[in-house]
Amino acid sequence: MIVKNGTTMDGFLLIGFSDNPELQFLFTLLFSVMHLLALTSNFTITTITTLDQHLQSPMYYFLKHLSLLDVSFLSVTVPQSIDNSLMDNAYISYGQCILQVFFFTSLAWAEVAIHTVMSYDCYVAICLPLHYELIMDPRNCKLAVIAVWLSGGFSGILFTTATFSITFCKAKIIHQFFCDVPQLVKLSCSSDYLGVIGVDAFMSVAAFACFISIALSYIHVFSTVLRIPSAEGRSKVFSTCLPHLAVVSFFLSTGMDTYLKPTSYSPTALDLILSIFYTVIPPTLNPIIYSLRNESLKGALRKLLLGQEFIFKRTFLSSC
Repeated sequence: MIVKNGTTMDGFLLIGFSDNPELQFLFTLLFSVMHLLALTSNFTITTITTLDQHLQSPMYYFLKHLSLLDVSFLSVTVPQSIDNSLMDNAYISYGQCILQVFFFTSLAWAEVAIHTVMSYDCYVAICLPLHYELIMDPRNCKLAVIAVWLSGGFSGILFTTATFSITFCKAKIIHQFFCDVPQLVKLSCSSDYLGVIGVDAFMSVAAFACFISIALSYIHVFSTVLRIPSAEGRSKVFSTCLPHLAVVSFFLSTGMDTYLKPTSYSPTALDLILSIFYTVIPPTLNPIIYSLRNESLKGALRKLLLGQEFIFKRTFLSSC
């Protein structure tokens, strides 16, 4: 029940982008279109990489899990925001907020981890082709994906435990379109938020280490590709790797900036816009980046659209 200043309210109020009904409708429409686009593209990639016998290599195996992560990551925040806007109700229950924090932080870290694995796969494929099948064998690929999902769960437990050990003594108003940890931290009136700061610092160091690993992998890939005599081959690699590196950079930089900087008690429009760069943009763009210049994926998609049957066959990663 909402009482004076909202401190005894059971849940929280999500104050999103605007109180203006027209702007609110515009953001809802934009979120709906992006969510539908991301769901369609990621489910399509998941389907064709599962069914097509020619798309059973480690690269497509990891891409399939990235698509599953993208769908899950986007679905944690966007549907709730759309529902709140359509129902003209900013309320989110305490339990829903806990689940949102857990799944958001779990999947956010899993996204970082799968991108790191995929960059390493790219490095081995281009720089160590003679050792590729030995290094990226089915068992190692399966263990890598298990590690991605488990590390995500570990991150979610750390953030959720630290965040909801806080005593929320201020009005439970979150200036964001979802239950974001930095906005929850500012509702504390004591030093019990220091646990969240510690988790932020630990996960940021880990994320920065992953980014360095991704960058080094691509530096080696670029140096190897530059020696390829074919200009078309170089262009194909650069057109895939550079956008991927850009999206990962935006995802990590905006996320780390939000989670590490002192929380503002007067959030700006820029803070809300930056949050889109680590919540909505990456899962929407990833399918485009990985499929736009990939002839194998486009060929499999044509078969799917034309209703041709996929041939099931035990291949390199069928055991995964």
